[in-house]
Amino acid sequence: MLHLEERDAPPRRRPPFAGLLAALSGALLLAGGCASNAPAPTAQIDSAKQAIDDAERAQAAQHAAPELSQARSKLASATTAVQNEEMEQAARLAEEARADAELASARTAAAKAQAANDEIRRANQALIEEMGRSTTGGTQ
Repeated sequence: MLHLEERDAPPRRRPPFAGLLAALSGALLLAGGCASNAPAPTAQIDSAKQAIDDAERAQAAQHAAPELSQARSKLASATTAVQNEEMEQAARLAEEARADAELASARTAAAKAQAANDEIRRANQALIEEMGRSTTGGTQ
């Protein structure tokens, strides 16, 4: 008869949120696992290195030293983040390093353009003065 009583007993009920808790726990474990297994941001780091090299070749150290220094610093931090397996932070820092290096290149190009423009103005002014001397010297 004991067997019959077990069959007639109400089924055990799980707490109403047990399924939801299990699903959330699984999702958190999966998300945590993905974050730690993210690949190193090699492309972003290579791009930042190339941008810094380009800025150095453009003489950014003379015309945009703070921006170039900041780019180098962020690239070093990105490399450290990769070593610490903080791939998202490494990718962000590498992108910032690239942007800073590109800014240094742009500021360098602007400074060089301004210097060339100033030189042209000086040359034009010298020509104007020379023409004025030639004109006044011939009429006396």
